[in-house]
Amino acid sequence: MASGHNEYGNSANVNALVSVSYKKTLGENTMKWKQFFTSVDSLDAVQAETYITQHPGDEITILDVRQPSEYKESHIPGAQLIPLGQLTDRLSELDPEKPTLVYCAIGGRSRVAAQMLSGKEFKKVINVSGGIKAWHSKTAIGAPDLGMELFTGKESPRDVLTTAYSLEQGLREFYLTMEKKAVLKEVKDLFGKLAEIELHHQTSILDAYNRLGDASMDQEGFERLVETDALEGGLSTQEYLDLFKPDLNSPVEVISLAMSIEAQALDLYQRASLSFKDPESKAIVQKIANEEKTHIASLGKLLDRL
Repeated sequence: MASGHNEYGNSANVNALVSVSYKKTLGENTMKWKQFFTSVDSLDAVQAETYITQHPGDEITILDVRQPSEYKESHIPGAQLIPLGQLTDRLSELDPEKPTLVYCAIGGRSRVAAQMLSGKEFKKVINVSGGIKAWHSKTAIGAPDLGMELFTGKESPRDVLTTAYSLEQGLREFYLTMEKKAVLKEVKDLFGKLAEIELHHQTSILDAYNRLGDASMDQEGFERLVETDALEGGLSTQEYLDLFKPDLNSPVEVISLAMSIEAQALDLYQRASLSFKDPESKAIVQKIANEEKTHIASLGKLLDRL
């Protein structure tokens, strides 16, 4: 065989072919790996909180990709739990048309999840950098089914409003009880103000209830329909006190307690809204959730004035 040749032809051509093949293979592998390092939109915790505040709960998805035990300990109110390892099998539970904010403990798992969702043609995916550890706003506690015995997803619009009213009533009675027990006048007045806020919310719920039917019901008659064993968020009065252990003679801690309860309520209503098939019932629950979000913002402003 002539020098410089082999069974495959000219050695220079072979070397060139091998070089091209190697580069092509390397390029393909690079492309395969590149998907794991693709840039995704990110917001820090403060920016993410602002984004959530500016958008009604039914227009965005807050996705927690941690484990159930982590979620139970603390999570962003209204977050939907799908652990990272289950995400590809449960994509049908998410709406790809809605902006999706993804978070985990510190940002690693959520970044991977955000890249996965982006690859599945989700319209807008945002990674919350820093995760829950960087989140300084109020959080909710409990498993995804906490308080869900109050909402099966099969309730009529009127049933939804009756349950919501009972939760508001429970919280109002709690504030009135604490008003009597408080020693400092400033704290007494604060509990009275919080009770008045809940009364306004109850009135709006009753008005919504009466708009759904021909016969109107007054507040006294409506209250005979409700139970008040639980506060907003699905926990009892004592459970909240045991959980947060507030100094009930400190205005700052009183408002902080109220914000925590409202955050728990927001979490419950937004989780409950996912279970409803009836559009009207679903819309009512989501409207109440958005009102809870407004309450939290109002309490935050009140806290800033102290």
